[in-house]
Amino acid sequence: MLDLRQIRNNPEQVQTLLNLRTANTSVFDLAEILKLDQAQLELETTRTQLQSRSNDIGKLIGQKMQQGVESSEIDALKVEGNQLKAHLSELEPQAKELKAKIEEILLQLPNLPSESTPIGKTEADNVEVRSWGDEYKPTDQEILPHWQIGEKLGILEFEKAVKVAQSRFVNLIGTGAALERALINFMLDQQIAAGYTEVMPPVLVNSKSLMGTGQLPKFAEESFKCADDDLWLTPTAEVPLTNLYRDEILAESQLPIHHCAYTPCFRREAGSYGKDTRGLIRLHQFNKVELVKIVHPDTSESEHQKMVKDASAILEALKLPYRVIELCTGDLGFSAAKCYDLEVWLASAGKYREISSCSNCGDFQARRANIRFKEGGKKGTQFVHTLNGSGLAVGRTMSAILENYQQADGTVKVPEVLQPYLKKDVLS
Repeated sequence: MLDLRQIRNNPEQVQTLLNLRTANTSVFDLAEILKLDQAQLELETTRTQLQSRSNDIGKLIGQKMQQGVESSEIDALKVEGNQLKAHLSELEPQAKELKAKIEEILLQLPNLPSESTPIGKTEADNVEVRSWGDEYKPTDQEILPHWQIGEKLGILEFEKAVKVAQSRFVNLIGTGAALERALINFMLDQQIAAGYTEVMPPVLVNSKSLMGTGQLPKFAEESFKCADDDLWLTPTAEVPLTNLYRDEILAESQLPIHHCAYTPCFRREAGSYGKDTRGLIRLHQFNKVELVKIVHPDTSESEHQKMVKDASAILEALKLPYRVIELCTGDLGFSAAKCYDLEVWLASAGKYREISSCSNCGDFQARRANIRFKEGGKKGTQFVHTLNGSGLAVGRTMSAILENYQQADGTVKVPEVLQPYLKKDVLS
């Protein structure tokens, strides 16, 4: 959530930054919230004046009663006092309504891009930071797409998943299930060794949790909701991990907090009709190992760079070619101020596909979820900074392994680092 004071004090600057996120500059027009804020300030001034006069009258009545002043004068003061209380009572629902309208708009506004985020309108304006592993790209054979080789090996099964659920689900069979489990364990072991504390959080989360990280209210259509409860299937472990600290004031000594978690994730993919209908790239249910950091504002940039390295280390250990892309202002996610995407090489398509997004959200999520810390020797509290990233999306990692490690005879080599987990060196 944006700081209302920042909007009030620097509306032109905030409007300019919001406009950088989209080609349509009317999408985030601040005129309405500024109008409501002014009305709220004027109403609050009136309420303060009325309350002050009401307090003064109460004191006057007490003084005059002690002095034995005529009752008619006291009665007149009581009448005025009652009128003031009635007026204050009438203004209270107006104040609540204004506050609710302002909060509703604030919840719809995305984070402001950081000063170092490249300016651009679409993904075409994203900037490639670096690439790694060209020597591991297969070049000496025709590469089957991962779903075809997976079906030939009998480890991926899509048709029966439709019978059990619907399209965009998959059954992992035999070695397919074992490979998924091996990847999850390997990723968790790597991130724990890198200093993250593992959490196994609830997979069902409440509306306040989704509100805190920015999925609600804007992206409600992307999530699956339980009809009879205020519970949603989590779209990413970022939600429960961040909200572990919702409405808390942390000690500075507790920072930084680094968590990792494996969870299944659930997304409707409502805006992706016709995209990636085959394979493991865009499913309604998928497994992911997530990284979340809650840090001091002074360290969030360096923590962000380290998170990108932690996610990249998985791909390098698996010897999967990838590149790092810095997203431009027009391609940022809703809660991100700055974001790097890791894209893995899919050999059958001859192109890179996203496998991780590592975002620095600044104090945006902390403001929504009310996560603060108290700095030693200073009065008051301030908001933490939150970061999140995939470390990694497991199904997409499997698809990259199937495509980059497949052999001419139809078998698939097992990456060396996974062999101790899988207890085999080839899938056949």
